[in-house]
Amino acid sequence: MTITQPDLSVFETVESEVRSYCRGWPTIFDRAQGSHMYDEDGHTYLDFFAGAGTLNYGHNNPVLKRALIDYIERDGVTHGLDMSTTAKRAFLETFQETILKPRGMNHKVMFPGPTGTNAVEAALKLARKVKGREAIVSFTNAFHGMSLGSLAVTGNAFKRAGAGIPLVHGTPMPFDSYLDGAVPDFIWFERLLEDSGSGLNKPAAVIVETVQGEGGINVATAEWLRALSELCERHDMLLIVDDIQMGCGRTGGFFSFEEAGIKPDIITLSKSIGGYGLPLALTLFKPELDVWEPGEHNGTFRGNNPAFVTATAALETYWNDAQMEKQTLDRGEQVELALRAIAEEHRDEVADVRGRGLVWGMEFQDKDRAGAVAKRAFELGLLIETSGPESEVVKLLPSLTITAEELDEGLRILARAVRETA
Repeated sequence: MTITQPDLSVFETVESEVRSYCRGWPTIFDRAQGSHMYDEDGHTYLDFFAGAGTLNYGHNNPVLKRALIDYIERDGVTHGLDMSTTAKRAFLETFQETILKPRGMNHKVMFPGPTGTNAVEAALKLARKVKGREAIVSFTNAFHGMSLGSLAVTGNAFKRAGAGIPLVHGTPMPFDSYLDGAVPDFIWFERLLEDSGSGLNKPAAVIVETVQGEGGINVATAEWLRALSELCERHDMLLIVDDIQMGCGRTGGFFSFEEAGIKPDIITLSKSIGGYGLPLALTLFKPELDVWEPGEHNGTFRGNNPAFVTATAALETYWNDAQMEKQTLDRGEQVELALRAIAEEHRDEVADVRGRGLVWGMEFQDKDRAGAVAKRAFELGLLIETSGPESEVVKLLPSLTITAEELDEGLRILARAVRETA
């Protein structure tokens, strides 16, 4: 693909230097539909990024778009704080009947604000309020958001440094396979909990991702997650599962922890819960934890009514049966086979292939190689990003509605990009 250098002057002169994704994809996007994006010069890009997991149902999904347009055209409420609205009622009823009840869950639903980090902040705040303790345990290579409380339980040194102040009240523990099986799971954690001389303040909660997306596509096994849940129960700690990127079907089931058979005390959702890319976040928690006083945690944009509309449409369209889960797992097998073929072809260069459902990563021995592959893929018409503490992993995050043919096309482009950066 020949790409004419676009005029980026207004972005470079007016917009902050903090911008990042646009540096890796130096074009000006104009429209998007399904699994494709189009720039203003007419170039087509296959999207294996999906808004960092926000667009599980693709760009401008026609069913969700129709619901949104109808709602706007009838002058439905756009901004409502936490007022009761017909859009919120429809979402809550659909979420309860389609997601919670079939899974035997009676969690309360809180709307903490529009973003994932809002959901995490509310979860941490609630855990501390319930338990009367300050400490929170997180895991190596975790990512939970960019506000101060979320950064305190995030592992990435670069992101943590941006806080500019000490990030306290959070203690990291080894994630699954972090020590390559050299020691039994949780032996260090449990020893610290049991030893009054360890210096570890008893935690209010433990927060975990079942698959660490930003951390490098590190996948926790079902056995490890069950052991963690049991550890939390033994030591009176709440278990928080951050399902912001891996929830809403990304790994197969609606919640990423379903395979492990655990029921977290608190769950955070955002990104694709709104269905259409509109900001929406939920903090779910067991009823006995609902100790909030009215207005104790609030925010101007904690009730995004247009997002309620598209979220409801997404649940009704994709989660009334098991078809979406089955398709995601089938597509995931397609990705795994292709990535393992690439790894076999470049066995001295690819360090690992790992993932679940439709989130996959390919780690390279040369830490700079992933960035070069992503750059070449863009030139060939494929949008992919990197992840991991040193951006050493190529990360695949296509929409769940992608066709098998589109997926195959993107995987062929990826294979070519790997060959051409060797």
